[in-house]
This record gives sequence, structure tokens and C-alpha cells, in this order.
Amino acid sequence: MIRNSIEDYVTTIPDFPEPGIMFRDITTVLEDPDGLRLAIDSMKELVSSLDFDIIAGAESRGFIFGAPLAYALGKPFTLIRKKGKLPRETVEESYELEYGQATIEMHKDSIKPGDKVLVVDDLIATGGTIQAGINLIEKLGGEVVATVVLMELAGLNGREKISSPLLSVIKYEGK
Repeated sequence: MIRNSIEDYVTTIPDFPEPGIMFRDITTVLEDPDGLRLAIDSMKELVSSLDFDIIAGAESRGFIFGAPLAYALGKPFTLIRKKGKLPRETVEESYELEYGQATIEMHKDSIKPGDKVLVVDDLIATGGTIQAGINLIEKLGGEVVATVVLMELAGLNGREKISSPLLSVIKYEGK
């Protein structure tokens, strides 16, 4: 059954992983061919007026949305991965998590100086992972023209913490 909006495909699970949290599960978007098509088409429409050379996707759900978006737009796709997962020479960026720290990497030759880059991820919450990816791209001489996400959890203020314009298909005000 084709539904009218991405929100119709998202499953909300109350009190997960803890009381008071409304978990927005996008696996139900991915599990439905019409939902996945609508997600990619909606992201494509949001970025249609932007001028960029390459799409960078953050591990792992940024791969799920970024690769088909790159295919649909005829653009190359590059990976932002967790530390230790890429085989060639890399550049890395560490950032703070709610409980600890994480490090992500990109191949040093994946972005050339002057490349205009679109960052893609499944969602933005606090903005830490996306900003770390932006920092990596800038270290390599690239310019991030925008970040596009399927879902924005606006209550966590990630939009205010990233240095690129943010485009989101759907936006939830709560946490």
C-alpha cells in the first residue's frame, strides 16, 4: 500500500530505549519498497537545486541513503567510516558521544581540494557525527555545500551544532 508521506512509514516506539523517549524507527521505511523509493526521491528533490560534485555518506545508514542518491544523481559516492575500517591512507576526526568518544575516517584521496560535497545521513540528533564528517571533508580541502538527512530530531538541537546548511525530509520536535 502506497502511503502519502515518509512519516507514514516510520514506526514510533514509546519508551525506548528508556522511559520518556519516542524512538523513531526508520527500518520500516527501508523494509517497504515504496517507502524506500519515497525516501530517496524526497532527498533527491531537496538537493535538486544544489551544485555539488560528490556525495559523502556516514557509516552506516548514510551509506543506505547516500549510495542510491548518488546513483540517481549520477554523482560519485565516498564513505565516512568508523576508525580502522578503510584500507588505504586515511584522515581521522574524533568527537564526543553522550558517553565517551568516537573516531571516524575517510580515505585521504576521496575528496580533492575544491570538491563541493553533499553529506548524507539517515538522521541528525545531536549533530556530533555529521560535524565530524564535515571537519574531515574540510581537512581534505573540500567544501560542504549542505547536509541532507531523512529525519531530524529537532529537540536535540543538532541543526545548531553543524556548520553546513541542513535539509531534512521529516522533522520531529521531541527527543
